Amino acid sequence: MKKTKKRGIEVLVFAKEKEVAEEVAGLITKEIRKKSGLRLGLATGKTMIPVYRELVKLYKKKKVNFSKVKIFSLDEYVGTNKMRNYLEKNFFSKVNVSRSNINLLDGKARNLNLECKRYEKDIGRLDLQILGIGRNGHIGFNEPGSGFRSNTRKIKLERATLKDKGKFPEFALTIGIGTILRANKILLVGFGKSKSETISSALDKMSKKIPASALQRRKNVLFVLDKQAGKNLK
Repeated sequence: MKKTKKRGIEVLVFAKEKEVAEEVAGLITKEIRKKSGLRLGLATGKTMIPVYRELVKLYKKKKVNFSKVKIFSLDEYVGTNKMRNYLEKNFFSKVNVSRSNINLLDGKARNLNLECKRYEKDIGRLDLQILGIGRNGHIGFNEPGSGFRSNTRKIKLERATLKDKGKFPEFALTIGIGTILRANKILLVGFGKSKSETISSALDKMSKKIPASALQRRKNVLFVLDKQAGKNLK
């Protein structure tokens, strides 16, 4: 494992994807042990599947208890419950998360503006936010150009994001960059050489062109990467 610091952000680089997943799952578990009612923001996507796999392993070994953890999601496609279904399949159905503690954006809400306002109020300040990163630097669905003080809102997805995601709706709901930055701790996970250039840009000059670069505004931010994702870091 290689440890470094860029623009005030601590960076851990591991040789293998599995080592990254184990580290992230271990860090989440550590925070839950400190505070059983942890307010935890979760990400979705391919990057997170190994992390959820490791969390389930820790749960089965009785090393972590999710019963009091309050869960919030980053985003959801408009007109769908794809993110909800993803989390249910890969995580909720396999651990003891209390259903009353699961708080997710409703992509099928009749009034999306009211849904975003409701969620922004409910989410408040998270104890720990887990993030992936898109190839265009998006965190959540905060696309390039998003304001660093933005809140939960409906957003039109860029072509690059739609290309990465496949056949999905062009609109989504996402918590804002400002919402993310309120979290007490932020942990970003990155795998693969396709993310290496974006990650190095996120750890370079702060710019709205790379939404993840906004994380430089906060202390207590950690990037956990595999060697391919971190290959451009010196």
